[in-house]
Amino acid sequence: MLDVSTIVSQLMQAEAAPLAKYDQKTASYQAKLSAYGSLSGAVGVFQASLGGLTKATDFKALSATAGKPEVLSASAGAKAVAGNYKINVSQLAQSQTLTTPGIASNKSSIGTGAKTSISFQFGSVSGGFGMAGTTMAANIARDGISNGSLTINGTAIATDSTTTSARALAEAINSKSTTTGVTATAQPAATSASLFANFGEVTTGADGGYTLSVGGVQLAAQGANVGAGAGLTAASIDTALTDPSTVLTALTNAGITISGTAAGGDLKFTRADGANLVVEEKVTGSPAAVTGGIGNGGGEVNGGSSATAVSGISLSSTDASPITIAGSNPTVAGLTAGTGGTYLGGTFTQDANIASGIVTIDSTNNSLEGIRDAVNKAGLGVTATIVSDGSANPYHLVFTSNATGANSSMKMTLSGNDTDPPDAALVDMLSYDPSGAQKMTQTTAAQDTKLSVNGIAVTSHSNNVGEAIQGVTLTVTQTGSSTLNVSKNTGTVKSNVESFVKAYNDLNGTLKKLTGYNADTKSGGALQGDSTAQSVQAQVRRMMTSTISGLSGNLTTLGSVGISFAKDGTLSLDSSKFSKALETSFDDIGALFGAVGRSSDTLVSFTSSTSATKPGTYGLTITQMATQGAMTSAAAVPASTTIAPNTTWAVTLNDGTPSNSKNTANVTIPAGTYTAAELAKVMQSSINGTSAFSSAGSAVTATIDTDGKLVLSSAKYGSASNIAVSSTSGTTTDSLFGGATPAAGMDVAGTLGGHAVIGTGQTMTGLAGTDVEGLKIEITGGAIGDRGTVSFSQGYAYQLNNLAATMLSKTGQITSRTDGINKSIKDVAKQRDAFADKLTGIEARYRAQYSRLDVMLSQMQTTSSYLTQQLASIAANS
Repeated sequence: MLDVSTIVSQLMQAEAAPLAKYDQKTASYQAKLSAYGSLSGAVGVFQASLGGLTKATDFKALSATAGKPEVLSASAGAKAVAGNYKINVSQLAQSQTLTTPGIASNKSSIGTGAKTSISFQFGSVSGGFGMAGTTMAANIARDGISNGSLTINGTAIATDSTTTSARALAEAINSKSTTTGVTATAQPAATSASLFANFGEVTTGADGGYTLSVGGVQLAAQGANVGAGAGLTAASIDTALTDPSTVLTALTNAGITISGTAAGGDLKFTRADGANLVVEEKVTGSPAAVTGGIGNGGGEVNGGSSATAVSGISLSSTDASPITIAGSNPTVAGLTAGTGGTYLGGTFTQDANIASGIVTIDSTNNSLEGIRDAVNKAGLGVTATIVSDGSANPYHLVFTSNATGANSSMKMTLSGNDTDPPDAALVDMLSYDPSGAQKMTQTTAAQDTKLSVNGIAVTSHSNNVGEAIQGVTLTVTQTGSSTLNVSKNTGTVKSNVESFVKAYNDLNGTLKKLTGYNADTKSGGALQGDSTAQSVQAQVRRMMTSTISGLSGNLTTLGSVGISFAKDGTLSLDSSKFSKALETSFDDIGALFGAVGRSSDTLVSFTSSTSATKPGTYGLTITQMATQGAMTSAAAVPASTTIAPNTTWAVTLNDGTPSNSKNTANVTIPAGTYTAAELAKVMQSSINGTSAFSSAGSAVTATIDTDGKLVLSSAKYGSASNIAVSSTSGTTTDSLFGGATPAAGMDVAGTLGGHAVIGTGQTMTGLAGTDVEGLKIEITGGAIGDRGTVSFSQGYAYQLNNLAATMLSKTGQITSRTDGINKSIKDVAKQRDAFADKLTGIEARYRAQYSRLDVMLSQMQTTSSYLTQQLASIAANS
């Protein structure tokens, strides 16, 4: 029998020989694919090394180091200037906190539940914060104030028998102001306006005499034997006090002023410094020798008199925090024991740049918890909390402004619904107007950060202080003094350049290995002779050896900063030369590596570019400045405008085509009477405080123009900028704007280097297909016409980054080549599979043929055996 399997196996080995060629092709392609993976990785690493070099601003970074980091820290931007600064922080910014009086329950209803709107406005407060004392006890002029009678903020005020006037008490308090944080001012001492209401003619007998003095200044005197008709009268006193007068001069020198007249019965003397003011009549002679004078209009006998005018004091907290009064007898000083304080004669000026808001309280939420939750949900820039002090009426509602700074003080005004008044209980608890009713207690005052930089005073609403030093942001954390060193961050720049040199050498090494020939192993690289790899190598090398166009000065090549090619094709850095370039031309190095745009017009700024933007200098012409959408009242607004309660307007801001309902919101305008300037601030802060606009980044500015008209403008520029208002309830928009028609904004328009551009708001972008394609600039002001030039250059890192990005992109040459290799691998696989399928058929055919041959041979063998037997039988029988 035949060994069919062995025969067929041997035949198929010969038939399958071409499969090895397919495998060899696949292996060759896979080797190239792996090589391109290495090349792609090397290009990617090289591109990553350019990250800190592509923007010119990367080279302008400076480091800022504080001498006392516990006082402040700082960061320096591109506009910063190297230098040393001395900084003294005297005050940190803080937010205002207001606290309601305590009540027994935080869940019980307050008031009747009448619908009440609470308007929150933010601004600055002027006027002292403190306490106005009452007139001190009259006996202090004689006895003084005993020691221990008064303490302020826990500090005892040293008083004794010599503390006999408001002025003396103020001096005692001010001697402790460093400890107490409180200063005192003596209120003016003034005589009663009715003191001279019943002044009788003075007559004197044979031994009589009379003198009248005020504050030690003699006003009048009369000797003996002056009868009726010739004596001192109220009119005589007025004559003595008529300018020019030596008496009047003496009073002025003593700090005493007068008002009214003796003849009119309302003569009043006032001493501004708070020292006691004594009005004294002295008489001499027998008991009945003098008649008339003060209180003796009927000619009664005058035995002499003395009246002392005593005043009180006003206290002022240096940081506008509550003042605590205590002691054994503070009432003798005209003060009441306890803690408190209000703004005395304060005024509130709203800041239009801080959004205001309104929250509504009714029967569903008129408890402390309900008010707290309503305020916090409304997002008004205020956080409400409830604090319990453990007393019989422990629960206090506490409001804290979310913003710091003196301009973030709160004003809370309550109004009713339509003609209904606000809930009286809520008004009595929550009203807070620094210039009026202050029902809550200010526990922390809004204040600015205060510091000095090299002796120059600086204030900031925040503890993050920007631009006190140009390009530097300070973060202050405590009061104190510190130095600040701002220096060029040359170390980072040098490190980035060293990384760039290394990454190029790694890329060059990878290319050399992949495309070169190894004489030792007598083998070529996987990409030897490959045109794509050679192209990558040539493009990178050509770009790095070219000169950067559009730059002025000596730094236009890599060699000018110490970066050069060695004979073996590697890149090297001359540290000494590079360091010198950093020292002398720090800013110019940025242009050598990154993309730089410059404008000759200070109101035109370079924003960005693309890889398609061509370097060059382009003339800028503006034919249309960008404008804002605005609405201007038809006539000047009156000096005083009253906004009715429950005034709501529908405001549409920056709407598009088709219109979107999200661009319209109902805005509530706080009720009140406003000047024109105040009205503009209220409008701006109310609209900007609406969450629908603030969350979308939309805002308005409100101003009174030179014609006295109210102007509402969208903060946005361009054709997408527009504003419209309509009435919903309360004061109508027509009553303010007189049916004026809004005007939509316009985009900037013009040309750049004579090329067409696209204007969007204040931004101008070069059109595709032009030299200025993708060049984006912003025009923030100025006029139409020629606006100078815009120059643009592309440094090495910027160009190489774009080149690497192009090579690695989906349509780039490396990606295209790897895609082609992958396709070839798939094609070979298909061919191999087809040939393998053909081999299966050949094997089947061989197996069938040899199986039939095996059967035939078996049959022939059987026949041969039969014939042999027969022949043997014949032979045996013959």
